[in-house]
Amino acid sequence: MSSNRDDASAAEDGLRKPLLHTGSWYRMGSRQSSIMNSSAQFIRDGAVSVVFCVLVVALGPIQFGFTCGYSSPTQSEIISDLGLSISEFSVFGSLSNVGAMVGAIASGQIAEYIGRKGSLMIASIPNIIGWLTISFAKDSSFLYMGRLLEGFGVGIISYTVPVYIAEIAPQNMRGSLGSVNQLAVTIGIMLAYLLGLFLNWRVLAVVGILPCTILIPGLFFIPESPRWLAKMGMTEEFETSLQVLRGFDTDISIEVNEIKRSVASSSKTATIRFTDLRRKRYWYPLMIGIGLLVLQQLSGINGVLFYATNIFKSAGVSSSNAATFGLGAIQVIATGVTTWLMDRAGRRLLLIVSSSIMTASLLLVAVAFYLEGFVSQNSHLHSTMSMLSLVGLVTFVIAFSLGVGAIPWIIMSEILPVNIKGLAGSVATLMNWMTSWAVTMTANLLLVWSSGGTFTIYAVVSALTVVFVTLWVPETKGKTLEEIQWSFR
Repeated sequence: MSSNRDDASAAEDGLRKPLLHTGSWYRMGSRQSSIMNSSAQFIRDGAVSVVFCVLVVALGPIQFGFTCGYSSPTQSEIISDLGLSISEFSVFGSLSNVGAMVGAIASGQIAEYIGRKGSLMIASIPNIIGWLTISFAKDSSFLYMGRLLEGFGVGIISYTVPVYIAEIAPQNMRGSLGSVNQLAVTIGIMLAYLLGLFLNWRVLAVVGILPCTILIPGLFFIPESPRWLAKMGMTEEFETSLQVLRGFDTDISIEVNEIKRSVASSSKTATIRFTDLRRKRYWYPLMIGIGLLVLQQLSGINGVLFYATNIFKSAGVSSSNAATFGLGAIQVIATGVTTWLMDRAGRRLLLIVSSSIMTASLLLVAVAFYLEGFVSQNSHLHSTMSMLSLVGLVTFVIAFSLGVGAIPWIIMSEILPVNIKGLAGSVATLMNWMTSWAVTMTANLLLVWSSGGTFTIYAVVSALTVVFVTLWVPETKGKTLEEIQWSFR
């Protein structure tokens, strides 16, 4: 009997020890083999559960996208009804980013203390209040207040949803399921563009509450992240959650032990402070996450999406609202293709291809706008330049959707170690929203200054993204979260 107890104690100690370098390849190989053997069982039993969870939380990014797309079809109507200037409307458009900065600061800590589901429920409430405030606004102050509130909710959503999806998804589906986050954002943008063709801006704001009002009850039907439950020491709930996600007939013992080992290793470290992020095992993945999320925004995507209708007007497109909706629909299709490609082509290759095509298409738009200034508006050459700028913008959005749109959020949720995910994830998300605010605030003003110059700046940033990814971003396809995070040690 004592021998059995000793063996059990040794086994338990083994779970608390990190993988040693010596012999780790053998253990990884055994684990990979066992995972492959249970994959067929998972496809039959667990995939439906995971996909259902992803579809429920995807209502959050749909809300995110609707917020981004709302300002484009409503600009002229809101300016006319409330007597705003272009600068005042630019403030309105950018205030969602200011609210999202505050939400980003709080998001990591909220998600760590009350869980991924709890933080999404909290995020839904200011979103609903914000949309209702906008719909009843009589002046700019209520308009601004509503935009700030919905931005706060979006800031929490933008961090929590990718993290939740990454933590519940099996490694062979994590890329595809993770890109559903960006797919849902593009669906939200497209819906805002489409409904903006037919609805008054106040009615459109009321429609904006729907995703979150459906999300709140939906959260009661999905399990909490098993990795968060394990970190909080809720062993029984953790194993139950993982069993539900993988299927009741699937052997989860290997994955359970791997997660326990990772959590036990992390728990040996004291509470993480900002000063601790200077250690290489922390700052290197954090810098990759921040770099990708900042470069994503500096490409100008939010400037294009927030003010697409006005950009098309300045390019000489007669039916600018219809063109804006077409742009949103194309973005949805391209992001859908990315969902299929993510676990086949890999993150790194898609990022390089995506940012390279973005660079070329932005240069095309810049050249078209430059040349338009030298030709008569009634000439055949002017219409040709308008068509080139339209083609360039569409190509840019497609290329963005193929990689730079979805992958930075996926990689950020994959590479941050579990013990710093709350703090480091908040920092990375905050930097993303700060950059988004700067781009959104300046886009309209830059376009008034020089359309060609604006797109030249965005093209240079996209070229820098190619260099950044080539030099520093690792491939994470086909690895468990624990393997990815151990690689930075």
